[in-house]
Parts: sequence; structure tokens; C-alpha cells
Amino acid sequence: MSDNEVHILLLVVDCRIPQAHSLKEKRSVIKRLTEKMRAKLNASVAETGYLDEWQRAIICVVMVSNSNRYLQQQLARVEQQLLEVHEISVINIEQHWI
Repeated sequence: MSDNEVHILLLVVDCRIPQAHSLKEKRSVIKRLTEKMRAKLNASVAETGYLDEWQRAIICVVMVSNSNRYLQQQLARVEQQLLEVHEISVINIEQHWI
């Protein structure tokens, strides 16, 4: 492995927040999730889609490392974080390796 290797993992998470009955409720759930992921995973996290819909969201997670193996481990942690938020149902997760 070269010292100059850079691996970037972009995850695009399509999810539902079925209990949300307003944008305020949805944003509260999304904010808790994104802050938790930032803190525990040292990842960049942002809501990027369905911004004006109450019960849908696209969340993007980006992680950078010099180790592909490390990012694979972090991917499992992202999935675990998503499962721990009971207000969210994950529809799909797309992985993009850059």
C-alpha cells in the first residue's frame, strides 16, 4: 500500500420517518441522527434530499481514509447507527467508492 492512497466512501441513504407529522418533527429526528453520526464516526453527514417532505429524507455520509479496510468497518458502524434510530426506516443505501 502506498502512503499516498486515499479512499473515499459516499453513502446515500434513502429513508422514511413514518411518525413525523411536520417538517419540524422530521428535522428533529434527522438532526439527532446526523449529530450522532458525526460524533461517533467522524464523518461528514448532511440531509440532501426530500427537504420539504415530512416523512422522507436522503442523508449523505462521506468518510475519507487511507485504508479501504477501515472504511469497510465504518460502513458497518453507519448501518448500526441507522438501525438504532427507531423513528427511521431505511429504504435503500447506495455505496459510491471514489
